[in-house]
Amino acid sequence: MNKHQTPSASDVSAAFPVDKIRAMFPALQQAGDFIFMDNAAGAQIPQSVLDAVTNHLVAHNVQRGGRYGRSVAVDQAIADARESVALLINAYSPAEICFGMNATSFIRLVSLGIGQMLQERDEIVITDMDHDANIATWLALAPAGAKFKWWRMREDGNLHVDDLRPLISDRTRLVACTVTAHSIGSIVDVAAVADIAHAAGAEVFLDCVHYGPHGLIDVQAWDCDYLVCSGYKNFSPHMGFLWGRFETLKRLPTFREDFIPDEPPYKVEAGTFIYENVSGMDAAVRYLESIGRNFLAENNRSRRDNLVAGMNAIRDYELVLAREMLAVLKDCGATIYGVADEARIDERVPTFCFNIGTLSPQRIVEEMAEMQIGIRDGHMYAPRLMKRLNLSMDSGAIRASLVHYNTIEEVRRFGEALRTIIAQLS
Repeated sequence: MNKHQTPSASDVSAAFPVDKIRAMFPALQQAGDFIFMDNAAGAQIPQSVLDAVTNHLVAHNVQRGGRYGRSVAVDQAIADARESVALLINAYSPAEICFGMNATSFIRLVSLGIGQMLQERDEIVITDMDHDANIATWLALAPAGAKFKWWRMREDGNLHVDDLRPLISDRTRLVACTVTAHSIGSIVDVAAVADIAHAAGAEVFLDCVHYGPHGLIDVQAWDCDYLVCSGYKNFSPHMGFLWGRFETLKRLPTFREDFIPDEPPYKVEAGTFIYENVSGMDAAVRYLESIGRNFLAENNRSRRDNLVAGMNAIRDYELVLAREMLAVLKDCGATIYGVADEARIDERVPTFCFNIGTLSPQRIVEEMAEMQIGIRDGHMYAPRLMKRLNLSMDSGAIRASLVHYNTIEEVRRFGEALRTIIAQLS
């Protein structure tokens, strides 16, 4: 990942307009004392996103491709959203942005296409740190002749590119990995992954679902070939998008009706997707731009400049939250899975997976719910990671996941609640 100079925690907390931001989220305003700490399962949406969805449903809830005004408006809304998402991830062209239901369906779509192009390059590298959607989907290509190499997480809670190098050969077709582990929050050096893979003629597929809300996405700097995201973690409604290099998507075999052009994005977008939620994604990108405008002295910066400033500000603020949460969990005697060394805090986002001794994760989460704090327990859709951590699929672990509308005060209240629960259950 690209690193930038991180200001002091006090400077960041003072500069980041978290109160102003929270006022933009209706769910936060209506929640009373409830604390949203299950954001890795889906974030809340700002009012502007809700307005965009409502406006679509009221003003032009019709099918695209017609000659009348409302239908033309749908076409324009989708085009606007492609441009916004292209700016968000620094795509080469809006035509590389494909909309659909979710990231999982796009992973499967790409895997089915790649399964038809294996030939002599029949090896796919997968990891034991990923969401199972980015593992099982590729393993399903075994009947097509695919062979698999496992890039395994080290005991320090992250993937290391030095362990990837010996797995790559002239038979490698693809490296599929996460940008950030949805379960334990570890950030992968994906630019280095691309360097290694491309040197051998292989491609890189990135699951960016969990990193999306936390930092700046840059497909050009990362030099990847495919990338998927889910809007519902990026402050928009439920939807997903796929990015791929234009020529790469053009070569990819896909299902399409005969009347659909055989080029991106159309060849990827089989059927009708949820237009109103795509409008919501457009508004979510513009919301992130608005955060960036708080941190730029000049008003004539580009939309991408605003996004860079906004996501860097979010990243800096979330590092403050991460340090606070790390300290709280250590004070409570938690076993933290993933990066637990504060000196390596820049290798993670504020998503924490942990257990408290032999106490039941389910019981702790239930008690937290009684205290108006929403967190999650279970296997986190990562059975191979659970096995690696010596955790059962039945009980798993606890996950508390923060985003930029969370506050230091909420983290401290979480800590007080956890200490109370430990005292009660011990």
